Amino acid sequence: MNARVLNHISGRLSLRLPQSESLSRLVRALAASPELLGHERDVSAVLASLKADFPTLEDFEREFPSLCFALATGVGKTRLMGAFISYLHLAHGINNFFVLAPNLTIYNKLIADFTPNTPKYVFKGIGEFAINAPRVITGDNYDQQNIAGGELFGEIRVNIFNISKINSEVRGGKEPRIKRMKEVLGDSYFNHLASLPDLVLLMDESHRYRASAGVRSINDLKPLFGLELTATPFVEAGSGKTVPFKNVVMDYPLARAMEDGFVKEPAVVTQRNFDAKAHTPEEIEKTKLEDGVRLHETTKVELLTYARENGVKVVKPFMLVIARDTTHAGQLLALLESQAFYEGRYLGKVIQVDSSRTGAEEEEMISRLLAVESVDEPTEIVIHVNMLKEGWDVTNLYTIVPLRAANARTLIEQSIGRGLRLPYGKRTGVAAVDRLNIVAHDKFQEIIDDANRADSPIRLKQVILDAPSADDKKVSVQVGSGAMTRLGLADAPAIMVAPAGAGSAIGSGQATTPPPPVFATDSERHAARFVMEVIGTYEVKRDLVPTSNALLRPEVQREILAEVTERLRPLQGSLIAEDAKIDLAAVVARTTEIVVQQTIDIPRIAVVPTGDVTTGFHPFKLDIDQLHLQPGEREIVGQMLRTNEQFTLASEVGLKEARPEDYIVHALVDFDDIDYFTHADLLYDLAGQLVQHLLGYLSEDETRSVLDRDRRLIAREIHAQMMAHFWEQATSYEVQVSRGFTELKQCNYTATAGQTAHHFRETLVEMSRIKQMLFGGFERCLYPLQKFDSDTERRFCVILERDALKWFKPAKGQFQIYYKLGTEQPEYVPDFVAETDSTIYMVETKARTDVNTQEVQAKADSAARWCKHASDHAVEVGTKPWKYLLLPHDEITESKRLSDYLRFEVKR
Repeated sequence: MNARVLNHISGRLSLRLPQSESLSRLVRALAASPELLGHERDVSAVLASLKADFPTLEDFEREFPSLCFALATGVGKTRLMGAFISYLHLAHGINNFFVLAPNLTIYNKLIADFTPNTPKYVFKGIGEFAINAPRVITGDNYDQQNIAGGELFGEIRVNIFNISKINSEVRGGKEPRIKRMKEVLGDSYFNHLASLPDLVLLMDESHRYRASAGVRSINDLKPLFGLELTATPFVEAGSGKTVPFKNVVMDYPLARAMEDGFVKEPAVVTQRNFDAKAHTPEEIEKTKLEDGVRLHETTKVELLTYARENGVKVVKPFMLVIARDTTHAGQLLALLESQAFYEGRYLGKVIQVDSSRTGAEEEEMISRLLAVESVDEPTEIVIHVNMLKEGWDVTNLYTIVPLRAANARTLIEQSIGRGLRLPYGKRTGVAAVDRLNIVAHDKFQEIIDDANRADSPIRLKQVILDAPSADDKKVSVQVGSGAMTRLGLADAPAIMVAPAGAGSAIGSGQATTPPPPVFATDSERHAARFVMEVIGTYEVKRDLVPTSNALLRPEVQREILAEVTERLRPLQGSLIAEDAKIDLAAVVARTTEIVVQQTIDIPRIAVVPTGDVTTGFHPFKLDIDQLHLQPGEREIVGQMLRTNEQFTLASEVGLKEARPEDYIVHALVDFDDIDYFTHADLLYDLAGQLVQHLLGYLSEDETRSVLDRDRRLIAREIHAQMMAHFWEQATSYEVQVSRGFTELKQCNYTATAGQTAHHFRETLVEMSRIKQMLFGGFERCLYPLQKFDSDTERRFCVILERDALKWFKPAKGQFQIYYKLGTEQPEYVPDFVAETDSTIYMVETKARTDVNTQEVQAKADSAARWCKHASDHAVEVGTKPWKYLLLPHDEITESKRLSDYLRFEVKR
C-alpha cells in the first residue's frame, strides 16, 4: 500500500531523482521505526533503530525525532515538502502540519506555493487535493480561524509561520503571540496545536534558526517528528568554523547537482593578463561593471538565439551587482543610469534593492524585483548590498559583479546560492545558456584555487549514507528479441519473483526458471541461425513478402529452405555427423513460425520529394530590439569552477573587412543551408539591418569592434531567425515503403552487475533506482527483458500484458523517425509499440506538464504522420492500421483498459 502511494506521488508530482530518493528515505524511516507515528515512544530507542538504516544519523538534536534532508539549492525543496505532506496524509492519515520559514521572503513564498491555482502550487497533480485542498493557516490569520470546522471531515491543515517573527517576539523572555491566551476552543492556538495527536513539523532552510529562542519554544509543540530541509547542513561556529548537522539522512550536495545537470555551472571571469595591483580600486570597479555588461549582453543574444532555434520561451537575463553599503548602492545606480555609462543605455533598467527605500518607493522596488523574470519587465541590472536572501527563486540570473570585499569562499558560496537555478529546468547543452558568470578580476586566481580545494562545495560530491555494496558495479547487457530466446539463439534470463505482498526490496524473492528453447541440439540451433539470416534478406523483397505473414507461404518456405541448404552445404557433413536426425525443412518451418509470432510488422517508410526541388528564405525584418552588444578593448577570459575549462570573449584573428556587413555575411555563408550566390541579396539586407542597429548606439569603430569579436554569435542569431522564414518547394512528395517488416534490433542496457531481472508486476519502493533495473516475466512482450525510464512505463506495461496481443519497447533505429527541433533533426524513439486484434499502437508516455512542450509536440507530429503513412500502406497489403497515442503520466492506472486511451490519439 505505502509503496503504491509513494509511486503515485512521485509520478503525479513529477519528482526529480533526488526528490524521489528523499521521499523514499522518509518511507524507509517510517518502516524501520513505526513508533514515529505515535507519541508513546522512547526517542532514544527510535534513534537507535534508525541508525541501522542511516549511517550518518548520529542524533536528532532536538527533544523530538527530527530528520534532515540536505538538497542543493535549485533542486526543489519546496516541492519536496509538498510530496512529504501528500505521502503522510495519503499513506498514514496525518492531517496537521506546521511549516517554519526562516524569514519574511520565504514565508510569503511558501504561502503562495501552498495556495491553489498559483504557478508553483506544490500539490498540483494530486487528485485527492483537487476538491478538498489543504487549508493554509498563517502567522497573520491563525487567530481568525474556525478551528472546529473541518475536523470531522479529515481536513488537511498546513500552518505556515515565520520563525524570525517568533524570535523577535520572544526577546526578553516574552511568550510569542501565538502562545498568548486566545479563546480558541478555550485555549491558545499554540496549545491547540500541541494537543493534536498527528502534528508534523517541517523546517525550511533549518540552518538559519537551529539555535534560536523561537525554535526552542517550538519544542513545546510536541510534534510526532520533524523534517528539516536545507542546502547547507551545518551551523556557523565562529572563526570560520562550521558544525555539521548530526541528523542528516539524505545528502545531495551542490557538486552532485552540477554533475547531474540540475543547476548552472558557475564560472569566474577576468580580463586576460589583468594585474589588479596596477589599477586603483575605482578603476577595478569600473572595469568589472563594463565587462559584466559585455557578458550580460552576449548572454542575452545567446538566450534569444537558443529560444528561436529550439522554439522555447525567451529568457531575459539580468546582472546582479553587489554593493558595499547603501551609499555605495546609490552611487552605482546613478553611474549605471548615467550618460557616462554606455551612453545611458540602462536608464530605467536598473533597480536598487536595500533598506534605504520606504513607502511607495519600496513597493515599486519590491514589485519590480518580483517581476524580474518577466520579459516584459525592463530591469536588466539589480544592485543589492547583500546577496539576495534564500527564497528569492529566480532562474534568469546569469552575471554577478561583486564589488563588496569578501574572501573567495564567501564569494563562491553566496554566488552559487542565488544564481544557479536553470530557466528551462534542465541543461541545454549550450555553454552560455547553462553558465553563471562571476566577474572577479581582482579575486580570479584566489577563487580558482579555493574552488579546487577538496572541501570546496563545488568538489564535495556526497556524504556516503549507505555502506558500499555490489549494487554499485554496472555492466552492459545486450538483449536479443524474444524470437532469438525461444529458438535458443540467446540466453533466457532468470526472473526474480517477489513474495506475495512484497515491495521492491532488492534481492528478495526467488528466481524463476525460464522455459526450455525450441531447439535442443547445437546443430538445430546452428541451422536456425542461418534461417534467421536468410529471413533478414526477405525484408526488402516487398513484391514476394509484403508482410511477415507472407514468410509462411509454401513457395516462400521452399525458397528459404533452398537458400539455407546452400549456405549450410560447406558445413553439412559436420552437422550430419553430429546429429543425423536433423530435419532442415522442419527447422525452417518452426523458425519462421516463431519469427512471425514474435514480430510486429514495422514498415520502413520514407517521404521523398519528386521532380524539381527548390529552397530559399523569405525576406523579413530582423527582430533585434533586445540586442545591445557592447565593445571591449581587452579579451575576457572565464574559467569553469567545477571542470576548470576556459572560455574567452575576444575578437577573431582575421583581415579587416571592407564593409561592416561583410563580417556578418562571411560568417553566415559558413552555415550548410545558406548558399551565397542564391541568397546574397537577402544576406546583405539582413546584415545591413544589423549594422544600422549597432550604429544607432555605437560609433563606427565600436561597431566594427563588436562585429569583429561577435560575428559568429550574430550570425547564429540571424540564422535562427532565417529558419523561421525557410521555404521548400517540390513538384510533389512521394511516400516510399522500402520494407514491409523489419527485424527487431538488439537492445543494449546498462544494469547493476549480478542483478536478477525483476518481475514487471513488482511494486517498487526505491523508484530512484528503476533505471538501473531490468524487468522480465512477460508473456506478450517481444523481448525477454525490458528497461523502464519511470514507474509510469512499468505500470503501462502491466496494461499491455493484459490487453495487447504483443508489445515491446523499440530500440534506437527501429523506426528511423526524425522530427524537427530548431535547426536539428533528432531521431524519435517511441516508448511502446503494441498490437491488438484490430490496431497497432505507437505510444508515448509523458509527464502531464511536458505534454504540450515544443519538443514533445514535434515528436508527436512526426510520429502521427508516420502512423498515417503506415496505415495507408496497411490498406494496400491488408494489415492493421496504426494509431499514435500521447498519454499524460497521471492517466496511467491499472484499472483502465488500453481502449480507454483512444481519446489521446494524435492525428495528422
